[in-house]
This record gives sequence, C-alpha cells and structure tokens, in this order.
Amino acid sequence: MRLAEYTIRAARKEDFPAIRSLIREGQINPFDLNWRRFLVAVSPDGELLGCGQIKFHADGSRELASITVKGSARAQGIARTIIEELLRQQAARPLYLMCRGALGALYHKFGFRPIEYQEMPPYFQRISRLERLLNRRGNPGERLLVMRLD
Repeated sequence: MRLAEYTIRAARKEDFPAIRSLIREGQINPFDLNWRRFLVAVSPDGELLGCGQIKFHADGSRELASITVKGSARAQGIARTIIEELLRQQAARPLYLMCRGALGALYHKFGFRPIEYQEMPPYFQRISRLERLLNRRGNPGERLLVMRLD
C-alpha cells in the first residue's frame, strides 16, 4: 500500500478496537491502553494505519509509548509523524520511552538518549529489573532499552 496522504488526529472511542489490534500486531505492551491518550493516523477512507500515546505513571514520569504502524503502511513516515506530533503536544520534559535495543537509533533522531539504571524513574527501574530476569540471554538488539528526552 502506497499512501499519498493520511491524517493524524486524536483517537476516538470507536478507534479503540483497531488500536488494540495494531498493538497486538506490533507485539507491543498491551497494558494501560487508554484511547483518550492516543493519536492515530487514518487513511482518507478511514482505515486506522498507526497510533501512539503518552502514558503517565504513578511516579510522575511520562512515557512515549505504543508507537506502531500497520504492516502494509510501514516505511512511509507515519510513525515519524505520530512521534513528532506527540512530542509537539507533550512539551513537558523529561519524557521517557522503552524500546527494543535495535530501535534506539530511530529514537535518537528525535533527541532521546539511552540512560543507565540509576537515571531511571522507579517505574522504569521495575520494568528494567523484570526484563533482565526474564531475558538474561537475549540478543542485545532485542534487549530492553530505556531512553530519555530532556
């Protein structure tokens, strides 16, 4: 599918099943999905092509999360546009994200930098500890990377 255009807009309640489906397809953390926090990319005929959100954690940290694009619509700048719009709307810093290590270079383009465990807010420290326990022998490109944008 080659797209000439798409629209980025705030998600609507009726988008939630498609958001959840995209999250599953992208093998992304399916927890804490609140449609009210999402931006979506929509084709001219109304098909949901991609999504992303800013999550708010109990420790006060904010996370760029759930960035994914439908397989047939990838490599067309949709994820980049969603990220840019989320960053524009969420000016408060710092902003964190978690991704597979292989995706670090993508987020570096937006100003995110990898951080060490000691720099992480409590939420990300808990997730990082859990990932280390469950994925001790994992491929470095698949290991969890926590990044921060100041």
